[in-house]
Amino acid sequence: MVTFAHAQTLNYPLHQCLNPQGQWCDTVDNTLQQPDFLLAAYTHLWRTRLFDQRAIALQRTGQLGTYASCLGQEAISAAIGFSLQPNDVFVPYYRDQAAQLLRGTKMRSILQFWGGDEWGSFDAPSQDFPSCIPIANQITHAAGVATALKLKHQKQAALSTCGDGASSRGDFYEALNLAGVWHLPLVVVINNNQWAISVPLSQQTACETLAQKAIAAGILGVRVDGNDFFSLMMVLQEALQRARTGKGATLIEAVTYRLCDHTTADDMSRYANLDEKNQAQQQEPLIRFQKLLRQQLGWTDTQQQQLEQTLRQDIELEVNAYLSLPKPNPDDMFRHLYSELPTDLAHQRAALWQAKSWE
Repeated sequence: MVTFAHAQTLNYPLHQCLNPQGQWCDTVDNTLQQPDFLLAAYTHLWRTRLFDQRAIALQRTGQLGTYASCLGQEAISAAIGFSLQPNDVFVPYYRDQAAQLLRGTKMRSILQFWGGDEWGSFDAPSQDFPSCIPIANQITHAAGVATALKLKHQKQAALSTCGDGASSRGDFYEALNLAGVWHLPLVVVINNNQWAISVPLSQQTACETLAQKAIAAGILGVRVDGNDFFSLMMVLQEALQRARTGKGATLIEAVTYRLCDHTTADDMSRYANLDEKNQAQQQEPLIRFQKLLRQQLGWTDTQQQQLEQTLRQDIELEVNAYLSLPKPNPDDMFRHLYSELPTDLAHQRAALWQAKSWE
C-alpha cells in the first residue's frame, strides 16, 4: 500500500520570547536584555512608527507619492537592521523603513524615493539594494548576490524580505530552489501580515504555514512571532550566522498583521474584518515592548512623551530637508535605463522635452 505524506501534518511551531503581556516566555540572550540595548531598540521602533505617520501625512497633503506604511510590522524590519553586519547585503522590499534607517539611509532619502525621485535610493551602504516595488523580484536578485558571495568565498550573508503574497509567485520559488541546490548564504524573511493587498492568506495558499515552503527547496524553515522583537532577533542572528559560515539558506516566516492600508492608494476598511484588526492591534510590537519596559525599567508616561517629542523634532528636520530638495529631473528615467535608448523611448524623451510639462 502506498503511503502519502501530507504537508499539512508538518510541525512548524511559532517561536516567541516575549508574550503580548510584555513578559518573557522563553530564554532570551543576555545581550538583548541589557538596558542600553532595550532603550536603543525601543527608540528605533518608535522612530520608525512616527516617521511612518509623518510620511502618510505628507502623502495626504500632496507632498509625497503613493507610500507603503509599515504600521504594526516595525519589529520585523528593525530586528533585521540590528542583526545584519555592515558587510552583509540587504535586498529590501517596500516595508523595510526600519532596517533601511539602521543601515544608514536618511529619512529624507526614503521620502525622496516615495516622492518620485529614485535618487533617494542611493545613500544606503554601497552593497545594499534599493526598495523593490515589483512583487518578489528582489528574492531572485538576492539569490544572485548570494551566488556571488559564495563564488568569492566571502563570509557574508544576503538577506531579502517580501510579503506573504510574494511567496505565491514564481520568482520566490525559483530563488529558494536555487538557494537549496547551490547551498547559498541567503536568508529570506516573509512578512506574513495576512494580506496580499486585499487577498487574505487563506485565498492565496493552501499551506498551513509559509515556513514549510522551504521543504521543497531543501532549506531550513522557521516561524517566528513577527510582533516579538526579541524572538525575531534570535532567529535572525542564527540564520545569518549559518549563512555566513557556509551552512546554507533559511526561510523565516514572521507572523504579524497589517494594521494599515496596503498603500496610501488602498482602503483596508473595504475588505478587512474590524474585530479581527482590533484584536491584532492588541498584539502589536510597540505596545508589547512598552509593557516590557514598564516592568523591567519602570518606564513612565513622562519618559514616553519626552521620547516621542524628541523623535518628532528629529523627523521634522528630515522632512524639511526633503521638502527643500530640488525637483527630480524627468530625463533621468531615460538617461539611466538603457545604454542605448530604444527608438520608441527616444520619441517619448523628445516629446517630454518639447512639452517640458514638469516645469
